[in-house]
Amino acid sequence: MAASELYTKYARVWIPDPEEVWKSAELLKDYKPGDKVLQLRLEEGKDLEYSLDPKTKELPPLRNPDILVGENDLTALSYLHEPAVLHNLKVRFIDSKLIYTYCGIVLVAINPYEQLPIYGEDIINAYSGQNMGDMDPHIFAVAEEAYKQMARDERNQSIIVSGESGAGKTVSAKYAMRYFATVSGSASEANVEEKVLASNPIMESIGNAKTTRNDNSSRFGKYIEIGFDKRYRIIGANMRTYLLEKSRVVFQAEEERNYHIFYQLCASAALPEFKTLRLGNANYFHYTKQGGSPVIDGVDDAKEMVNTRQACTLLGISDSYQMGIFRILAGILHLGNVEFASRDSDSCTVPPKHEPLTIFCDLMGVEYEEMAHWLCHRKLATATETYIKPISKLHAINARDALAKHIYANLFNWIVDHVNKALHATVKQHSFIGVLDIYGFETFEINSFEQFCINYANEKLQQQFNMHVFKLEQEEYMKEQIPWTLIDFYDNQPCINLIEAKMGVLDLLDEECKMPKGSDDSWAQKLYNTHLNKCALFEKPRMSNKAFIIKHFADKVEYQCEGFLEKNKDTVYEEQIRVLKSSKFKLLPELFQDEEKVLSPTSATPSGRVPLSRMPVKPAKARPGQASKEHKKTVGHQFRNSLHLLMETLNATTPHYVRCIKPNDFKFPFTFDEKRAVQQLRACGVLETIRISAAGFPSRWTYQEFFSRYRVLMKQKDVLGDRKQTCKNVLEKLIQDKDKYQFGKTKIFFRAGQVAYLEKIRADKLRAACIRIQKTIRGWLMRKKYMRMRKAAITIQRHVRGYQARCYAKFLRRTQAAITIQKFQRMYVVRKRYQCMRNATIALQALLRGYMVRNKYQMMLREHKSVVIQKHVRGWLARRRYRRTLHAIVYLQCCYRRMMAKRELKKLKIEARSVERYKKLHIGLENKIMQLQRKIDEQNKEYKSLLEKMNNLEITYSTETEKLRSDVERLRMSEEEARNATNRVISLQEEIAKLRKELHQTQSEKKSIEEWADKYKHETEQLVSELKEQNSLLKTEKEELNRRIHDQAREITESMEKKLVEETKQLELDLNDERLRYQNLLNEFSRLEERYDDLKDEMNLMVSIPKPGHKRTDSTHSSNESEYTFSSEITEAEDLPLRMEQEPSEKKTALDMSLFLKLQKRVSELEQEKQSLQDELDRKEEQALRAKAKEEERPPIRGAELEYESLKRQELESENKKLKNELNELQKALTETRAPEVTAPGAPAYRVLLDQLTSVSEELEVRKEEVLILRSQLVSQKEAIQPKHTMTDATILLEDVQKMKDKGEIAQAYIGLKETNRLLESQLQSQKKSHENELESLRGEIQSLKEENNRQQQLLAQNLQLPPEARIEASLQHEITRLTNENLDLMEQLEKQDKTVRKLKKQLKVFAKKIGELEVGQMENISPGQIIDEPIRPVNIPRKEKDFQGMLEYKKEDEQKLVKNLILELKPRGVAVNLIPGLPAYILFMCVRHADYLNDDQKVRSLLTSTINGIKKVLKKRGDDFETVSFWLSNTCRFLHCLKQYSGEEGFMKHNTPRQNEHCLTNFDLAEYRQVLSDLAIQIYQQLVRVLENILQPMIVSGMLEHETIQGVSGVKPTGLRKRTSSIADEGTYTLDSIIRQLNSFHSVMCQHGMDPELIKQVVKQMFYIIGAVTLNNLLLRKDMCSWSKGMQIRYNVSQLEEWLRDKNLMNSGAKETLEPLIQAAQLLQVKKKTDEDAEAICSMCNALTTAQIVKVLNLYTPVNEFEERVLVSFIRTIQVRLRDRKDSPQLLMDAKHIFPVTFPFNPSSLALETIQIPASLGLGFISRV
Repeated sequence: MAASELYTKYARVWIPDPEEVWKSAELLKDYKPGDKVLQLRLEEGKDLEYSLDPKTKELPPLRNPDILVGENDLTALSYLHEPAVLHNLKVRFIDSKLIYTYCGIVLVAINPYEQLPIYGEDIINAYSGQNMGDMDPHIFAVAEEAYKQMARDERNQSIIVSGESGAGKTVSAKYAMRYFATVSGSASEANVEEKVLASNPIMESIGNAKTTRNDNSSRFGKYIEIGFDKRYRIIGANMRTYLLEKSRVVFQAEEERNYHIFYQLCASAALPEFKTLRLGNANYFHYTKQGGSPVIDGVDDAKEMVNTRQACTLLGISDSYQMGIFRILAGILHLGNVEFASRDSDSCTVPPKHEPLTIFCDLMGVEYEEMAHWLCHRKLATATETYIKPISKLHAINARDALAKHIYANLFNWIVDHVNKALHATVKQHSFIGVLDIYGFETFEINSFEQFCINYANEKLQQQFNMHVFKLEQEEYMKEQIPWTLIDFYDNQPCINLIEAKMGVLDLLDEECKMPKGSDDSWAQKLYNTHLNKCALFEKPRMSNKAFIIKHFADKVEYQCEGFLEKNKDTVYEEQIRVLKSSKFKLLPELFQDEEKVLSPTSATPSGRVPLSRMPVKPAKARPGQASKEHKKTVGHQFRNSLHLLMETLNATTPHYVRCIKPNDFKFPFTFDEKRAVQQLRACGVLETIRISAAGFPSRWTYQEFFSRYRVLMKQKDVLGDRKQTCKNVLEKLIQDKDKYQFGKTKIFFRAGQVAYLEKIRADKLRAACIRIQKTIRGWLMRKKYMRMRKAAITIQRHVRGYQARCYAKFLRRTQAAITIQKFQRMYVVRKRYQCMRNATIALQALLRGYMVRNKYQMMLREHKSVVIQKHVRGWLARRRYRRTLHAIVYLQCCYRRMMAKRELKKLKIEARSVERYKKLHIGLENKIMQLQRKIDEQNKEYKSLLEKMNNLEITYSTETEKLRSDVERLRMSEEEARNATNRVISLQEEIAKLRKELHQTQSEKKSIEEWADKYKHETEQLVSELKEQNSLLKTEKEELNRRIHDQAREITESMEKKLVEETKQLELDLNDERLRYQNLLNEFSRLEERYDDLKDEMNLMVSIPKPGHKRTDSTHSSNESEYTFSSEITEAEDLPLRMEQEPSEKKTALDMSLFLKLQKRVSELEQEKQSLQDELDRKEEQALRAKAKEEERPPIRGAELEYESLKRQELESENKKLKNELNELQKALTETRAPEVTAPGAPAYRVLLDQLTSVSEELEVRKEEVLILRSQLVSQKEAIQPKHTMTDATILLEDVQKMKDKGEIAQAYIGLKETNRLLESQLQSQKKSHENELESLRGEIQSLKEENNRQQQLLAQNLQLPPEARIEASLQHEITRLTNENLDLMEQLEKQDKTVRKLKKQLKVFAKKIGELEVGQMENISPGQIIDEPIRPVNIPRKEKDFQGMLEYKKEDEQKLVKNLILELKPRGVAVNLIPGLPAYILFMCVRHADYLNDDQKVRSLLTSTINGIKKVLKKRGDDFETVSFWLSNTCRFLHCLKQYSGEEGFMKHNTPRQNEHCLTNFDLAEYRQVLSDLAIQIYQQLVRVLENILQPMIVSGMLEHETIQGVSGVKPTGLRKRTSSIADEGTYTLDSIIRQLNSFHSVMCQHGMDPELIKQVVKQMFYIIGAVTLNNLLLRKDMCSWSKGMQIRYNVSQLEEWLRDKNLMNSGAKETLEPLIQAAQLLQVKKKTDEDAEAICSMCNALTTAQIVKVLNLYTPVNEFEERVLVSFIRTIQVRLRDRKDSPQLLMDAKHIFPVTFPFNPSSLALETIQIPASLGLGFISRV
């Protein structure tokens, strides 16, 4: 098919773009040959006319189908060109966050500028042993490929890591080395791999620096050879370095730093050991402050210094040498601060006593004056004379810098030498893997000698790379036997010749350096004359005569000639070097002593990099002049030689290429700059690889893969049995041009674009099929929709017609109702109108009549009022007329009386004036005077009487006057009152009027108030109703709140229960973790033990002549175990030391170390217990002494009491002596007779013992009866004593005593009373003490109850103050606390009871042992043979002959034979098929029972130890056989269960029959051996898991992932050069059925061996965990497996495994839960991944996956067909945002090596031991049933 035929409408192409390099566009119409313009539409929707080149008429490159975008291997792309490569890398890097991509044999690594979790131990384990194409691209895959090829082909390998600064070369090389160190390990205990890795921090500190492009840029190239032995374990390493950038020591550009080691020194200047270096801040030194950036963000230089020193120590560089290195480095810093003062233009001097130079000389150990002199002078030697010439200040500064660079370069060389010595292999190296970390192609604005050397090295490497790629292509074609033609590829040999050939650039440079007056300008002219216009690769710039251009394979580079000669010469003044060689500091001369012998010393240009060669060089035995000649070699010549050596090494190895790409210049994480990426891809040769691959047949398919992918293009008749012929027939039909493909032996080879054409045909076929399916389904859907619509229309019509009929009937009913309503309405209106008129008439009549009556009433009222007014007026007028008349009369009377009085007065006045009158008056005057005197006296008397009368009258008058006055006043008051009354009447009338007015107002207000009251009442009623409603609402709210409170209480209770459950689960998890930790320790111990045994075996094999003497057997393995195991059960072994003492010394076997250690521990415990008992005894004695002292203080009457006590003690002592004598007689009787029948019934000793026991028991009964009688008598006497006896009765008592004396009864009575009193007093004291103790305890209880009550009240008060939720929570918390305390108390009581039980058991054992000693004491002198032949049997247990007791008897010497036949040589398959399960365990336990029955401690320990060691030996010998491991796991568990079941402990005897309880062990507590057996079972279980894992591991990935269980669901995508494992089941590949068959085999074997069901569940759970973990890990590391169809395959496979679990009744084993992460990953591949709802569903669904795993699966999701859609980056970001609060492990992969902690639940056996028969096939005829 012609390529132009693919340019049809909707085809997508790439067009050049100045910004994005390449842009995607779509054809709007078909391309026809001859068209000059293509009609295109860009992705942003803009239309464009693309003009074709009229000369070449080259069409724009086509874009690959979407399903091929993001491929792991770029060679899998159908169209191989630059835009496809760039786009594929961008999609993987930006969208999928994948930094590694294969490009044929090259691994392209893009620096993410971010730490990624893809380099852990789990990732290393996942890639270890895998094929390179089976996993996603990774540096570990390249390292694994190199490691495998080294082992498989026995050929040395190389990994070439290249790229520009900041691309990640050093990190990639470091990870490759770490991979080798992890997977290979070291051949010795010297930890060589750690030393290899430790060389990295040293070389980074002295060879790396911060640049503008990279914070940790390697400023040198290095090639590290990692050596391996024959078993491919690391034994050493060797390092070569190239082109160290010395100029950085003395100069740094802006924002750059010097080498890290200088800043590490300055940061550690405060350390005590660095005080002598006199360092300071980095800004103080000229060599460290020029860049202005002394600190790197996130890097602690002081901490890095510690790491550097630790690495030096690990590599064997002593502290003294380290301090020497630091001293030289500090001297370089101080040398940089040396300043010069100009004397004139041609000379300079150092200031006197210049401090920096002084410090430099002190540190270097040289003379100050000499160094100061040679810094400012130089020596010129001619043929005849030598001159010393001063130099200028500028030349002095340059010489100083050259010296500093030379010192640093030599120090760098010395450190590399010592690192190589430390890494040197001690044994012969078998092979090696080299890791080359070298600079990539460089081009800057100003390119000098350094860039020239770097690009020269890259030209050589590119040539080697091209040749290797071409060679691989050629080998592939030859292997497949297809015709091939020579592929034209770019050969850069002309460019290399231009540089290194005769009269080349380097040759002319060296020649110019030899000229006396050679200069850069003359060298440039020579270059122009030699190569310009003669070599197409050499050009001259137009505007410069001091530069030249070389066309490299990557790009044109313009080099500036200035400085080339000086850098090539590398001039250092010899006088300065001679001064340094004369140093007293011994390390400094070492740096220069081998300078002349080194082929390529570290001397480069003053401002360049240093070429180094670390190749071994023969000692200098040549002529003396040869060394000087070698020393004069230029830098270019040295670099060319070392480069040739490197190329020879690489050509002798199989290379692996890693190309590091820098995505952007700003170190932004996951930011892709297309321009920079394309520039580097062109420079590193990736595009050349693509071009070479595209020139031939880049796409390669196996016949099976082609058939599986393009089966849809074949008809049924085309499918033949031969897949190869089928593919040939189909391809001949599909592609007419046979040159577009070739058929190989196993593959089909396609030209570029053919796979895309086949994909297009396949997509068209699938699209046509989809259209046909859609057409049929749409027609069916439309017909179904039509029928549904027709049925719906009929239904609607029926309902509408019914509705219309109902509406008409309703209309008729409404019409009738309307007429009726109108009738009644009209009647109502007329009646209403009539009622209104009638009411109006009545109202008018009432108003009119009221008006007339009111008028008549008003007229009558006026007439009445006028009469009243007239009456009052007439009365007033009459009264006024009367008063006027009366006033006139009184006036007339007054006038008359006045006139009469005036007349009388006038008459009297006339009479008085007359004399005659006086004379008449004086006649008889004296008589008259006398008479008058008498009369006066009489009158005086009268006057007095009258005066008295007058006084009385006055008094009466005054009273009357007062009375009258009061009457007058009263009248006046009445008048006033009358006036006031009249006024009041007027005012009252006014008030009445006012009140009437107010009444009217009040009435109006009343109306308004009534209206307001009605309104208020209405409002009040509304308010009441609202309040009622609110009340009801409040009630409902209250009920709701109560319900909520109850719900919250219930929720809190549930939450607390959940918390308790969670805490319980957490405790279970902690227990499992602890159990897992313990079992891991067991695993580690068993591994170390096996290693120890292996080493011991090797040593035994190495020793040719065995030494005479006792050979220690390996019989104490159990003791080794017990040294580290912790016992979970209490072990009691107090009687073991006593037994061991009784054993004859000559018969003692090797002591079991575990028992010895535990006995030692038990002895210490017994000593502590003895000490506590001794303390208790001392305390009791002190109490007795105090009690004795108190008794002595009592009255002397106690003397008789003491006498009685002494008599009683004497009596007891005599009884004791009597018993001792009888016991001695008994022992004597027993020891005198030596016959074995001494203990038999009827023997003398037996009779003596029986008589003594009978007499003692009878005497004991008599004593008991006497004590009871005495107690009853004393109690009766106590009751008879009356309490009335007081001190006053002493005389009476004395008289009674005298009487009793007379009668002779006093002594007896006194003694009786004394005893009674003493007894009563003692009882009283004891009761008093008991009562006091009880009282104290009750008080304590009361106090505690009070405290508890107070505490409860406080809690109640606090709870009442809390809200309901907190109250409930607090009450629950309090209840939990209370229950916890009660549980703790109960646990303490249980512990006390356990201690009591153990103490009683101890006492019982001691008593039983003493009896046993008495029984067997007589047998001490009997020979062992007699003891074995005639065993001592218990006297009181006679047995019938045929009554078997479930024991097996064997002789001591048959023990090894028993172990050999029953353990070492037993075949599990025969036992499992023919015999009862667990038979060896039952036999061993029955033997242990017999040894326990004999009370033979040595035999028990020996048998158990031999059993354990035998099981270990057989597992070590046949540990890879599943049946053997399963068989002994089952038997070990059964043996352990038997030891528990028959231990005699109640917890294990619940399910025993009475007969089984009789078979319990009687003499020994084997709890310690139970622990040892449990540990052994754990080790066997772990070994079983390892065997399972080794068997299942090869099957899992093939069966669960790669095999296509559902045929046709998943299509095979095109693959690249790194072929993956085919998903089609070929012969020899594993399928899911293989896994299930293997699971069936495992399960049947375990069931046949009688393994406990619970243990089988744990094994199955572990198997399923391994299957799920390995499958998920591979899924996470394989992009090709993350698709929708693969998710369906995985779910189907998991369902088959679940079905297997159901068939085996193992669904409750927890195995299904272990597959949950895999199930969720499969669901994640199948669910929708578009909207936020999908994201929420994914987050809730994938709870068993970590965030890293979810994001990884989404990033890896790859559509297999073009109908599927990719996951958008925004959707992945949404998932990450939603899961950012989830706290889970950041680890990506599951731990496939994880082993769940195993438990062995107690499983008692119902099998009766006495019924077990021993088959003859076991060869155990030497044991007999008992």
